[in-house]
Amino acid sequence: MNQHPPSKVVPAARRLADKAFASLEKFLHIEAVSGIVLLIAAAIALIWANSPYAASYEHLWHTPLYVGIGDFSLSYSLHFWINDALMTVFFLVVGMEIRREIHDGSLSTVGQVALPMVAAIGGVMVPALIYLSLNGAENVRHGWAVPTATDIAFAVGVLAILGRSIPSSARIFLLTLAIIDDIIAVLIIALFYSEGLALEGFAIAGVGMLMVLGLQRIGVGCAWFYLLPGALLWFGLLKTGAHPTLAGVVLGLMTPVRPVRFEDRPLELARDALRALDDRSTPEVLAHSVRNLRYAQRELMPPAVRVQMALHPWVAYGVMPLFALANAGVALSDVDLTQGSGMSVMLGVMLALVVGKPVGIMLSSWLLIRVGGCRMPEGMSWNWMCLVGCLAGIGFTMSIFIANLAFASPALLSAAKLGVLLASVTAAVIGLTLGCAMVKRARLHTI
Repeated sequence: MNQHPPSKVVPAARRLADKAFASLEKFLHIEAVSGIVLLIAAAIALIWANSPYAASYEHLWHTPLYVGIGDFSLSYSLHFWINDALMTVFFLVVGMEIRREIHDGSLSTVGQVALPMVAAIGGVMVPALIYLSLNGAENVRHGWAVPTATDIAFAVGVLAILGRSIPSSARIFLLTLAIIDDIIAVLIIALFYSEGLALEGFAIAGVGMLMVLGLQRIGVGCAWFYLLPGALLWFGLLKTGAHPTLAGVVLGLMTPVRPVRFEDRPLELARDALRALDDRSTPEVLAHSVRNLRYAQRELMPPAVRVQMALHPWVAYGVMPLFALANAGVALSDVDLTQGSGMSVMLGVMLALVVGKPVGIMLSSWLLIRVGGCRMPEGMSWNWMCLVGCLAGIGFTMSIFIANLAFASPALLSAAKLGVLLASVTAAVIGLTLGCAMVKRARLHTI
């Protein structure tokens, strides 16, 4: 004889489970928490790389990983797949957020788009000039591009720790500036630290983009169908010699910010499907109604919003901590500042990031607003602009990547990495201190 639980027990347990899952979902979308997780992962990597187990750290990320279909295969290190493949998902989310802001947000006017672009250019030029002023010798001036890039992940993570009191326009400005900054850095790598771009890769990337446009044209709203075109775009950029993570930015900017148009609107489609549901409905009618409900649920939100919300927890608690763990491990024992130009390289990188970044961003923004008639985004002020400039001094990952290309000497490479590490920590501390003071003052004014 089957025993069924009391009728009140199951609903109570279900209510408890629903409440727990709702709380977990809310917790996972708190940016300050994701920023803390990111910083913890970076600290673990740094400790691991300077521990007795440092060899295992290096061995892990250099482990080869094969991906292939039939006779076609790609073989790269685990470090590559994290930096150049998984990071594409992060750039996809960032690209969609920028696309939304360009559509109807703080970047929807030409003047507002121009400001972060000019600020990013100033934030690249001034650090490069500061570095070259301290490192004019032939063997070290090749590292001028090391302090020109901003690490989006760490900069936004530090900004997230400051909480919701930060104006959304400041966050979007930092995101836009950092993306433009990284695009400039990738162009610098292609022009000055490589043999050039392979044209055949652009053809492959173009096919991927055309497939995306074709799927959008016929009204395909399911994200899974865009995996193949996205993979082609990524592979095409990889073949050109450009950074393949730019595929995420391109796809994010191409993602529609309006719901896909059906013959019936999503709400009307949902109402009709609910009316058709009945105890006496045939299985065919039930299946058709459920399918229409799923379509309506999916298309009530624009694709840019829906995909971004779905990917956020995976990026914040999976991709980014793994990225930090793979890149933040700098072995301090390899640093030697007593010989050659190591000290000038380290100081040049530090000053360029900590001082050059905010000065370049503030100065170029002031000139554009003063001369070009541009205006600040709504909610922004020069104080918030200063905070953005300080956080832009967190160079870290891209700066270390460029350092590996710029310096063949292990001593100079270690000095450059130490400069990047110290500058990023200093910029983060300055940004947190300044941000906390500004948030506290803003709260006092609202009381």
